[in-house]
Amino acid sequence: MQTKTLGSTDMSCPPIIYGTSFLGNLYRELSWEEKLSLMREWFNVSEGKVMIDSAGKYGAGLALEVIGRGLAELGVQPEAITISNKLGWYRVPLETEEPTFEPGAWANLKYDAVQKISYEGILQCWEQGCELLGEAYKPEVVSVHDPDEYLAAATDEADREKRLQDILGAYKALFELKEKGEVKAVGIGSKDWLVIKELYEKVKFDWVMFANKFTIYHHPKAIVDFVKQLGDDGVGVINSAIFNAGFLTGGEYFDYRVVSPENPDDRHLFEWREKFFASCEKFDIAPGDACLKFALSAPQIQAVALNPSKPKRMANNKALLEKEFPIEFWSELKAEGIIEQDYPYL
Repeated sequence: MQTKTLGSTDMSCPPIIYGTSFLGNLYRELSWEEKLSLMREWFNVSEGKVMIDSAGKYGAGLALEVIGRGLAELGVQPEAITISNKLGWYRVPLETEEPTFEPGAWANLKYDAVQKISYEGILQCWEQGCELLGEAYKPEVVSVHDPDEYLAAATDEADREKRLQDILGAYKALFELKEKGEVKAVGIGSKDWLVIKELYEKVKFDWVMFANKFTIYHHPKAIVDFVKQLGDDGVGVINSAIFNAGFLTGGEYFDYRVVSPENPDDRHLFEWREKFFASCEKFDIAPGDACLKFALSAPQIQAVALNPSKPKRMANNKALLEKEFPIEFWSELKAEGIIEQDYPYL
């Protein structure tokens, strides 16, 4: 796969975008050298401009600080990297034993974060994000972080409508930044694709990012059709969380919750995975590699966002982009009901 332009913008978009939550101490604290090695590898495996995805929520701004400091230490020129910053969380002093914004998810943080989704709030998040990155590096791509979760927290319909107006106000501010030339592209990322669809009727995004919703396990026709509509409209499409939180490659989490074969509600997941693994073994294909190839199979999808915590995985992913799997493999997955039989792109 070659580098494409991001939707109808003039920005280049490589086929793999690197996530940065591990730089913010997600689940565990990596050493500085480990973090620097991850950043160094972005450039080792990329043939053109690197693109990364970060957020003020990642370690209450720690990831942004690490990116700015690390890029400077590596001597990276600003024009060699595109930084996407998801906005909506603002760093504040830590006044409790552990951060309150996402308890248990982040290790050894020195700050907390509060949510600020509104016209003024998103501009405050934008300004703080630029300060944390440092003077040399500036986000060119922006979005509102997890608007689906913000709407889901509504207590009633009136509260949801207020929250919807908060989100629309935030996007008004972001598109004003674009008009001023401060940023080049405005988009949306969401775990709930229906929220993307709802907001797309009101906001003409430059790009959208699906999380957990366009995977080798989950790709219903309604989503496939919506992705086609976005492509027809000239909107860039990025796919992320393509392993359903790790379950598809053998993990115990499925879409951010622990699942168990003992739970009758989860049994179908394990039955699906057992068939998937058997087909992968038959064709000597790693399950994670199959997930990545599927995630890029729709022609409207311009990139996948991956979050590897080990540099060696990045080289494998790059090599995989040029590799073709036998058509018999995809035919078997359809025959076994692992992927939808009417999926049009494989």
